[in-house]
Amino acid sequence: MPQELRLFTGTAHAELAREVSVYLGISLGDATVCRFSDGEIMVRLNENVRGSDAFVIQPTSTPVNDNIMELLLIIDALKRASAARITAVIPYYGYSRQDRKVQPRVPISAKMVADLVTAVGTNRVLTVDLHAGQIQGFFNIPVDNLYAAPVLLDYIKSKYDLNNLVIVSPDAGGVERARSFAKRLKCSIAIIDKRREKANECEIMNVIGDVMGCDTLLLDDMVDTAGTMVQAAAALKGKGASRVSAACTHAILSGAAVERISNSVIEEMIVTNTIQLDSKKEQCGKLTVLSIASLLGEAVKRINEESSISSLFV
Repeated sequence: MPQELRLFTGTAHAELAREVSVYLGISLGDATVCRFSDGEIMVRLNENVRGSDAFVIQPTSTPVNDNIMELLLIIDALKRASAARITAVIPYYGYSRQDRKVQPRVPISAKMVADLVTAVGTNRVLTVDLHAGQIQGFFNIPVDNLYAAPVLLDYIKSKYDLNNLVIVSPDAGGVERARSFAKRLKCSIAIIDKRREKANECEIMNVIGDVMGCDTLLLDDMVDTAGTMVQAAAALKGKGASRVSAACTHAILSGAAVERISNSVIEEMIVTNTIQLDSKKEQCGKLTVLSIASLLGEAVKRINEESSISSLFV
């Protein structure tokens, strides 16, 4: 018999946690997360969790450090309250871009965060579209790295003419992702070759592939400042693309990203709700936000029931 499933959340994305709880047909766990006057985080569980199968939904997005600390403290509280198993559900894994040493004397921050999550007593991690797949190996506990592709693919199939669609990778590193989408959609791909000929000169965007007269969809795992995405969109228009749209899993959208997208040639920016967007959706009419609640909810259900989740990976 599966253990009693309990679902908790911090302050990072309570809306997504509620959607997952509705999918599962259970109520969110009663927990208090607040701050002392000096900024210290205080967590208190207001119900008995002894022997339960506890899941904590908390993306570690902005403010990254506060959200990581909330996650760690909730997990520690569950451990000390004798939860039988604790799964950290991290839809967006902060510090994932710092997954290796790219220059001397720098930390591997993604590994350090993995050590912290493990050290507080986490038994399992459930996440979505890790920026670098090898981060799974930073943990000595099971990690399920789900893909938001099914959610994005369903929307693209329903809204776009696949006979005239080209999937575009904004850089060489995203070619595998673009090829995977193009294969499932049975359409062609193109690649943006970005290079800087000389120091202090603007980057040159070369388009590899035929996009003349085509609908194009720029695809990435995350969009932060949106600078590269906007420049790539302009390059596609310059090569004769009839329409430019974009899609990503994690809409970080920091700094002037919303303004850049609003003023760009991008007609639609398709994102998922791994990160809480707050007022950004209202600020940018081009944003289409898709929910991953059913994907996470199904994974949580199967983990609790000790059944296979392999069919969720595509």
